[in-house]
Amino acid sequence: MRRFVAFALIIPALAGVSAIAQTSAPTASGDSFIALDHVVAVINGDVLLQSDVDEEMHFAALEPLRPAATKDTRLDATRRLIDRTLIVQQMREQRQFNINISDAAVQKSLQDLRHRLPQCAKYNCETDAGWDAFLAANDLTDEEVKQHWKQRMVILRFIEVRFESGIRISQENIKDYYTKTVVPAFAKQNEAPPPLKDVSERIQQVLLEQQVNGMLQDWLTSLREQGSVRVVDPAYAALESRAGDEEQSE
Repeated sequence: MRRFVAFALIIPALAGVSAIAQTSAPTASGDSFIALDHVVAVINGDVLLQSDVDEEMHFAALEPLRPAATKDTRLDATRRLIDRTLIVQQMREQRQFNINISDAAVQKSLQDLRHRLPQCAKYNCETDAGWDAFLAANDLTDEEVKQHWKQRMVILRFIEVRFESGIRISQENIKDYYTKTVVPAFAKQNEAPPPLKDVSERIQQVLLEQQVNGMLQDWLTSLREQGSVRVVDPAYAALESRAGDEEQSE
């Protein structure tokens, strides 16, 4: 089973491991070892593996407003996973935010997703066979997607409860975002945009996320400063440093 947040693995004496900690297994001959995975980052003791980053990049295919030609990067995926881990850790600590999402709600949300994913057009995802073909093309399974989507819904609900009190998004806001952001993005990729009615709910979520983004980023920055976030893979650390320099120069 793939993991949405794969951080249950605790490596003893982690401070003493090398910059790239290897998970290994014996070969058929039994006299040597091969590397299976390695640690990318450690977030307050929770471990982020290379396989988690790879998996997160597969799940990016489920983003309904992402044109098919838009490529996700390993750094993008790593940043999302680090932030998500910090949030999940807070959810565990703040037991008052005990959020339950029913399987029926997850199924309904995924059914809606199948109708509005632009990448799904050539697979006819509205049919079970088409959906299975789309998942297979992105190295995903139906069960993995259900678990991932449920975790996603729980986290979004937690963020809503914590930050979105009093925020209202009007239909005019949604139409304006669709006209100025969604339509040009798809036109740039020479793709037809989904109908407004099909993405209205998702646009509302995006606008809500934008409204609270400043508060959320301040909160995450505080969590990073109060805790311990270490990128231990030198390749990822170099990407993070270079990205930071580029952001400062803009």
